[in-house]
Amino acid sequence: LQLPPQIFFRTEFRRQHVDAKMSKIYADRNKCKDVNTFILSDYKQVKAICNGQGRYDQTNGTTKSVAKFRIVRCDLKNNGARKPKCQYKGTLLTNRIVVVKCEGKLPVHYYGDEMTFESNNATIGKIPMRSTSVPTNLHF
Repeated sequence: LQLPPQIFFRTEFRRQHVDAKMSKIYADRNKCKDVNTFILSDYKQVKAICNGQGRYDQTNGTTKSVAKFRIVRCDLKNNGARKPKCQYKGTLLTNRIVVVKCEGKLPVHYYGDEMTFESNNATIGKIPMRSTSVPTNLHF
């Protein structure tokens, strides 16, 4: 049984990047992913990025969130490990604009994030941060 693409991508994105337990960091053949980023938020808020709460970037086809998110970047500590021996160092990153690829009004790939500096609730600058995740088995 094969899932329709929109259901597969939605399920994969949610499993890989909006998992409260942060436990599913595997690539193909149970290889541990080198890097994965989890968005610490309700899936509805993340999905909203693709439904009017994001800014579309025509240069690369991604959408940047309007809302700021907290994320955890997980870096593999034991290179080359396989499930279940993956060991990660997690880093909490706050006040992040999340960059995703949207298809059919759903996020399907995490591209990265940007840190913002705010003063009196007004954004005065953005710095792109390289906390992207390694592409998984999503192909476009």
